[in-house]
Amino acid sequence: MSTPTGSTPPDPRRNLLLGALPEDEYRRLQPALEPVEVDVRQQLYERGKPIEHLWFPVDAVLSLLATVEGEAAVEVATVGYEGMGGLPAFLGTAESPHDTFGQIAGTAVRLPTGELRRFLSGDGALHDVLHRYTLATMIQLSQNVACNRLHTTEERCARWLLQTRDRVGADEFSLTQEFLAQMLGVRRGTVSLTAGVLQQAGVIRYTRGRITVLDADALHEAACDCYGIVQSEYRRVAAAPEV
Repeated sequence: MSTPTGSTPPDPRRNLLLGALPEDEYRRLQPALEPVEVDVRQQLYERGKPIEHLWFPVDAVLSLLATVEGEAAVEVATVGYEGMGGLPAFLGTAESPHDTFGQIAGTAVRLPTGELRRFLSGDGALHDVLHRYTLATMIQLSQNVACNRLHTTEERCARWLLQTRDRVGADEFSLTQEFLAQMLGVRRGTVSLTAGVLQQAGVIRYTRGRITVLDADALHEAACDCYGIVQSEYRRVAAAPEV
């Protein structure tokens, strides 16, 4: 999918991992980075298949699904501009443990896995950035477990909508009930009821798979504390480490 004629593609360094690199290191990595457009439901990784590229979303959002035989797939994580798809390759795993799809269409840049390993063999900041991102991802996953156990569907829905708004960098975005249900771990009927509550309160507008955030402050108040906890961890990834 190409960038629409006349539009300016977003800066790849909007991705927090790429943006955290020193300018000289980013310039050395840049020739190996390929800007691409991610479509909704485009499969980027298949469970058990080699990880050939690392994907750095710029304003796209990726969905990682775990599959249990005989059961529906369950979303275990999402990745936006704060991170990278293909983290297991950095940790030394050749194959993807999850199926990964485009959840929200947008721009990303991809890096061949071999180029990542070659680049990491030198002395640079990328290694430390990815270590910090790995820790932030672990914290996000553990926070998700606590959030799913302790917080209401309305609180979790508000949190996910805020996080998606941050990732796409806009108040309006496409998000199907199917994906929102996977994000929340609930049935699609529950999504309709939950979104309806926020819509009746004038916080969002949800029409035909498109969400418009009408009152970001109210949405923030409706969200659980997990939103701020996870966001602060990703800000640490982008910050220079203390000496």
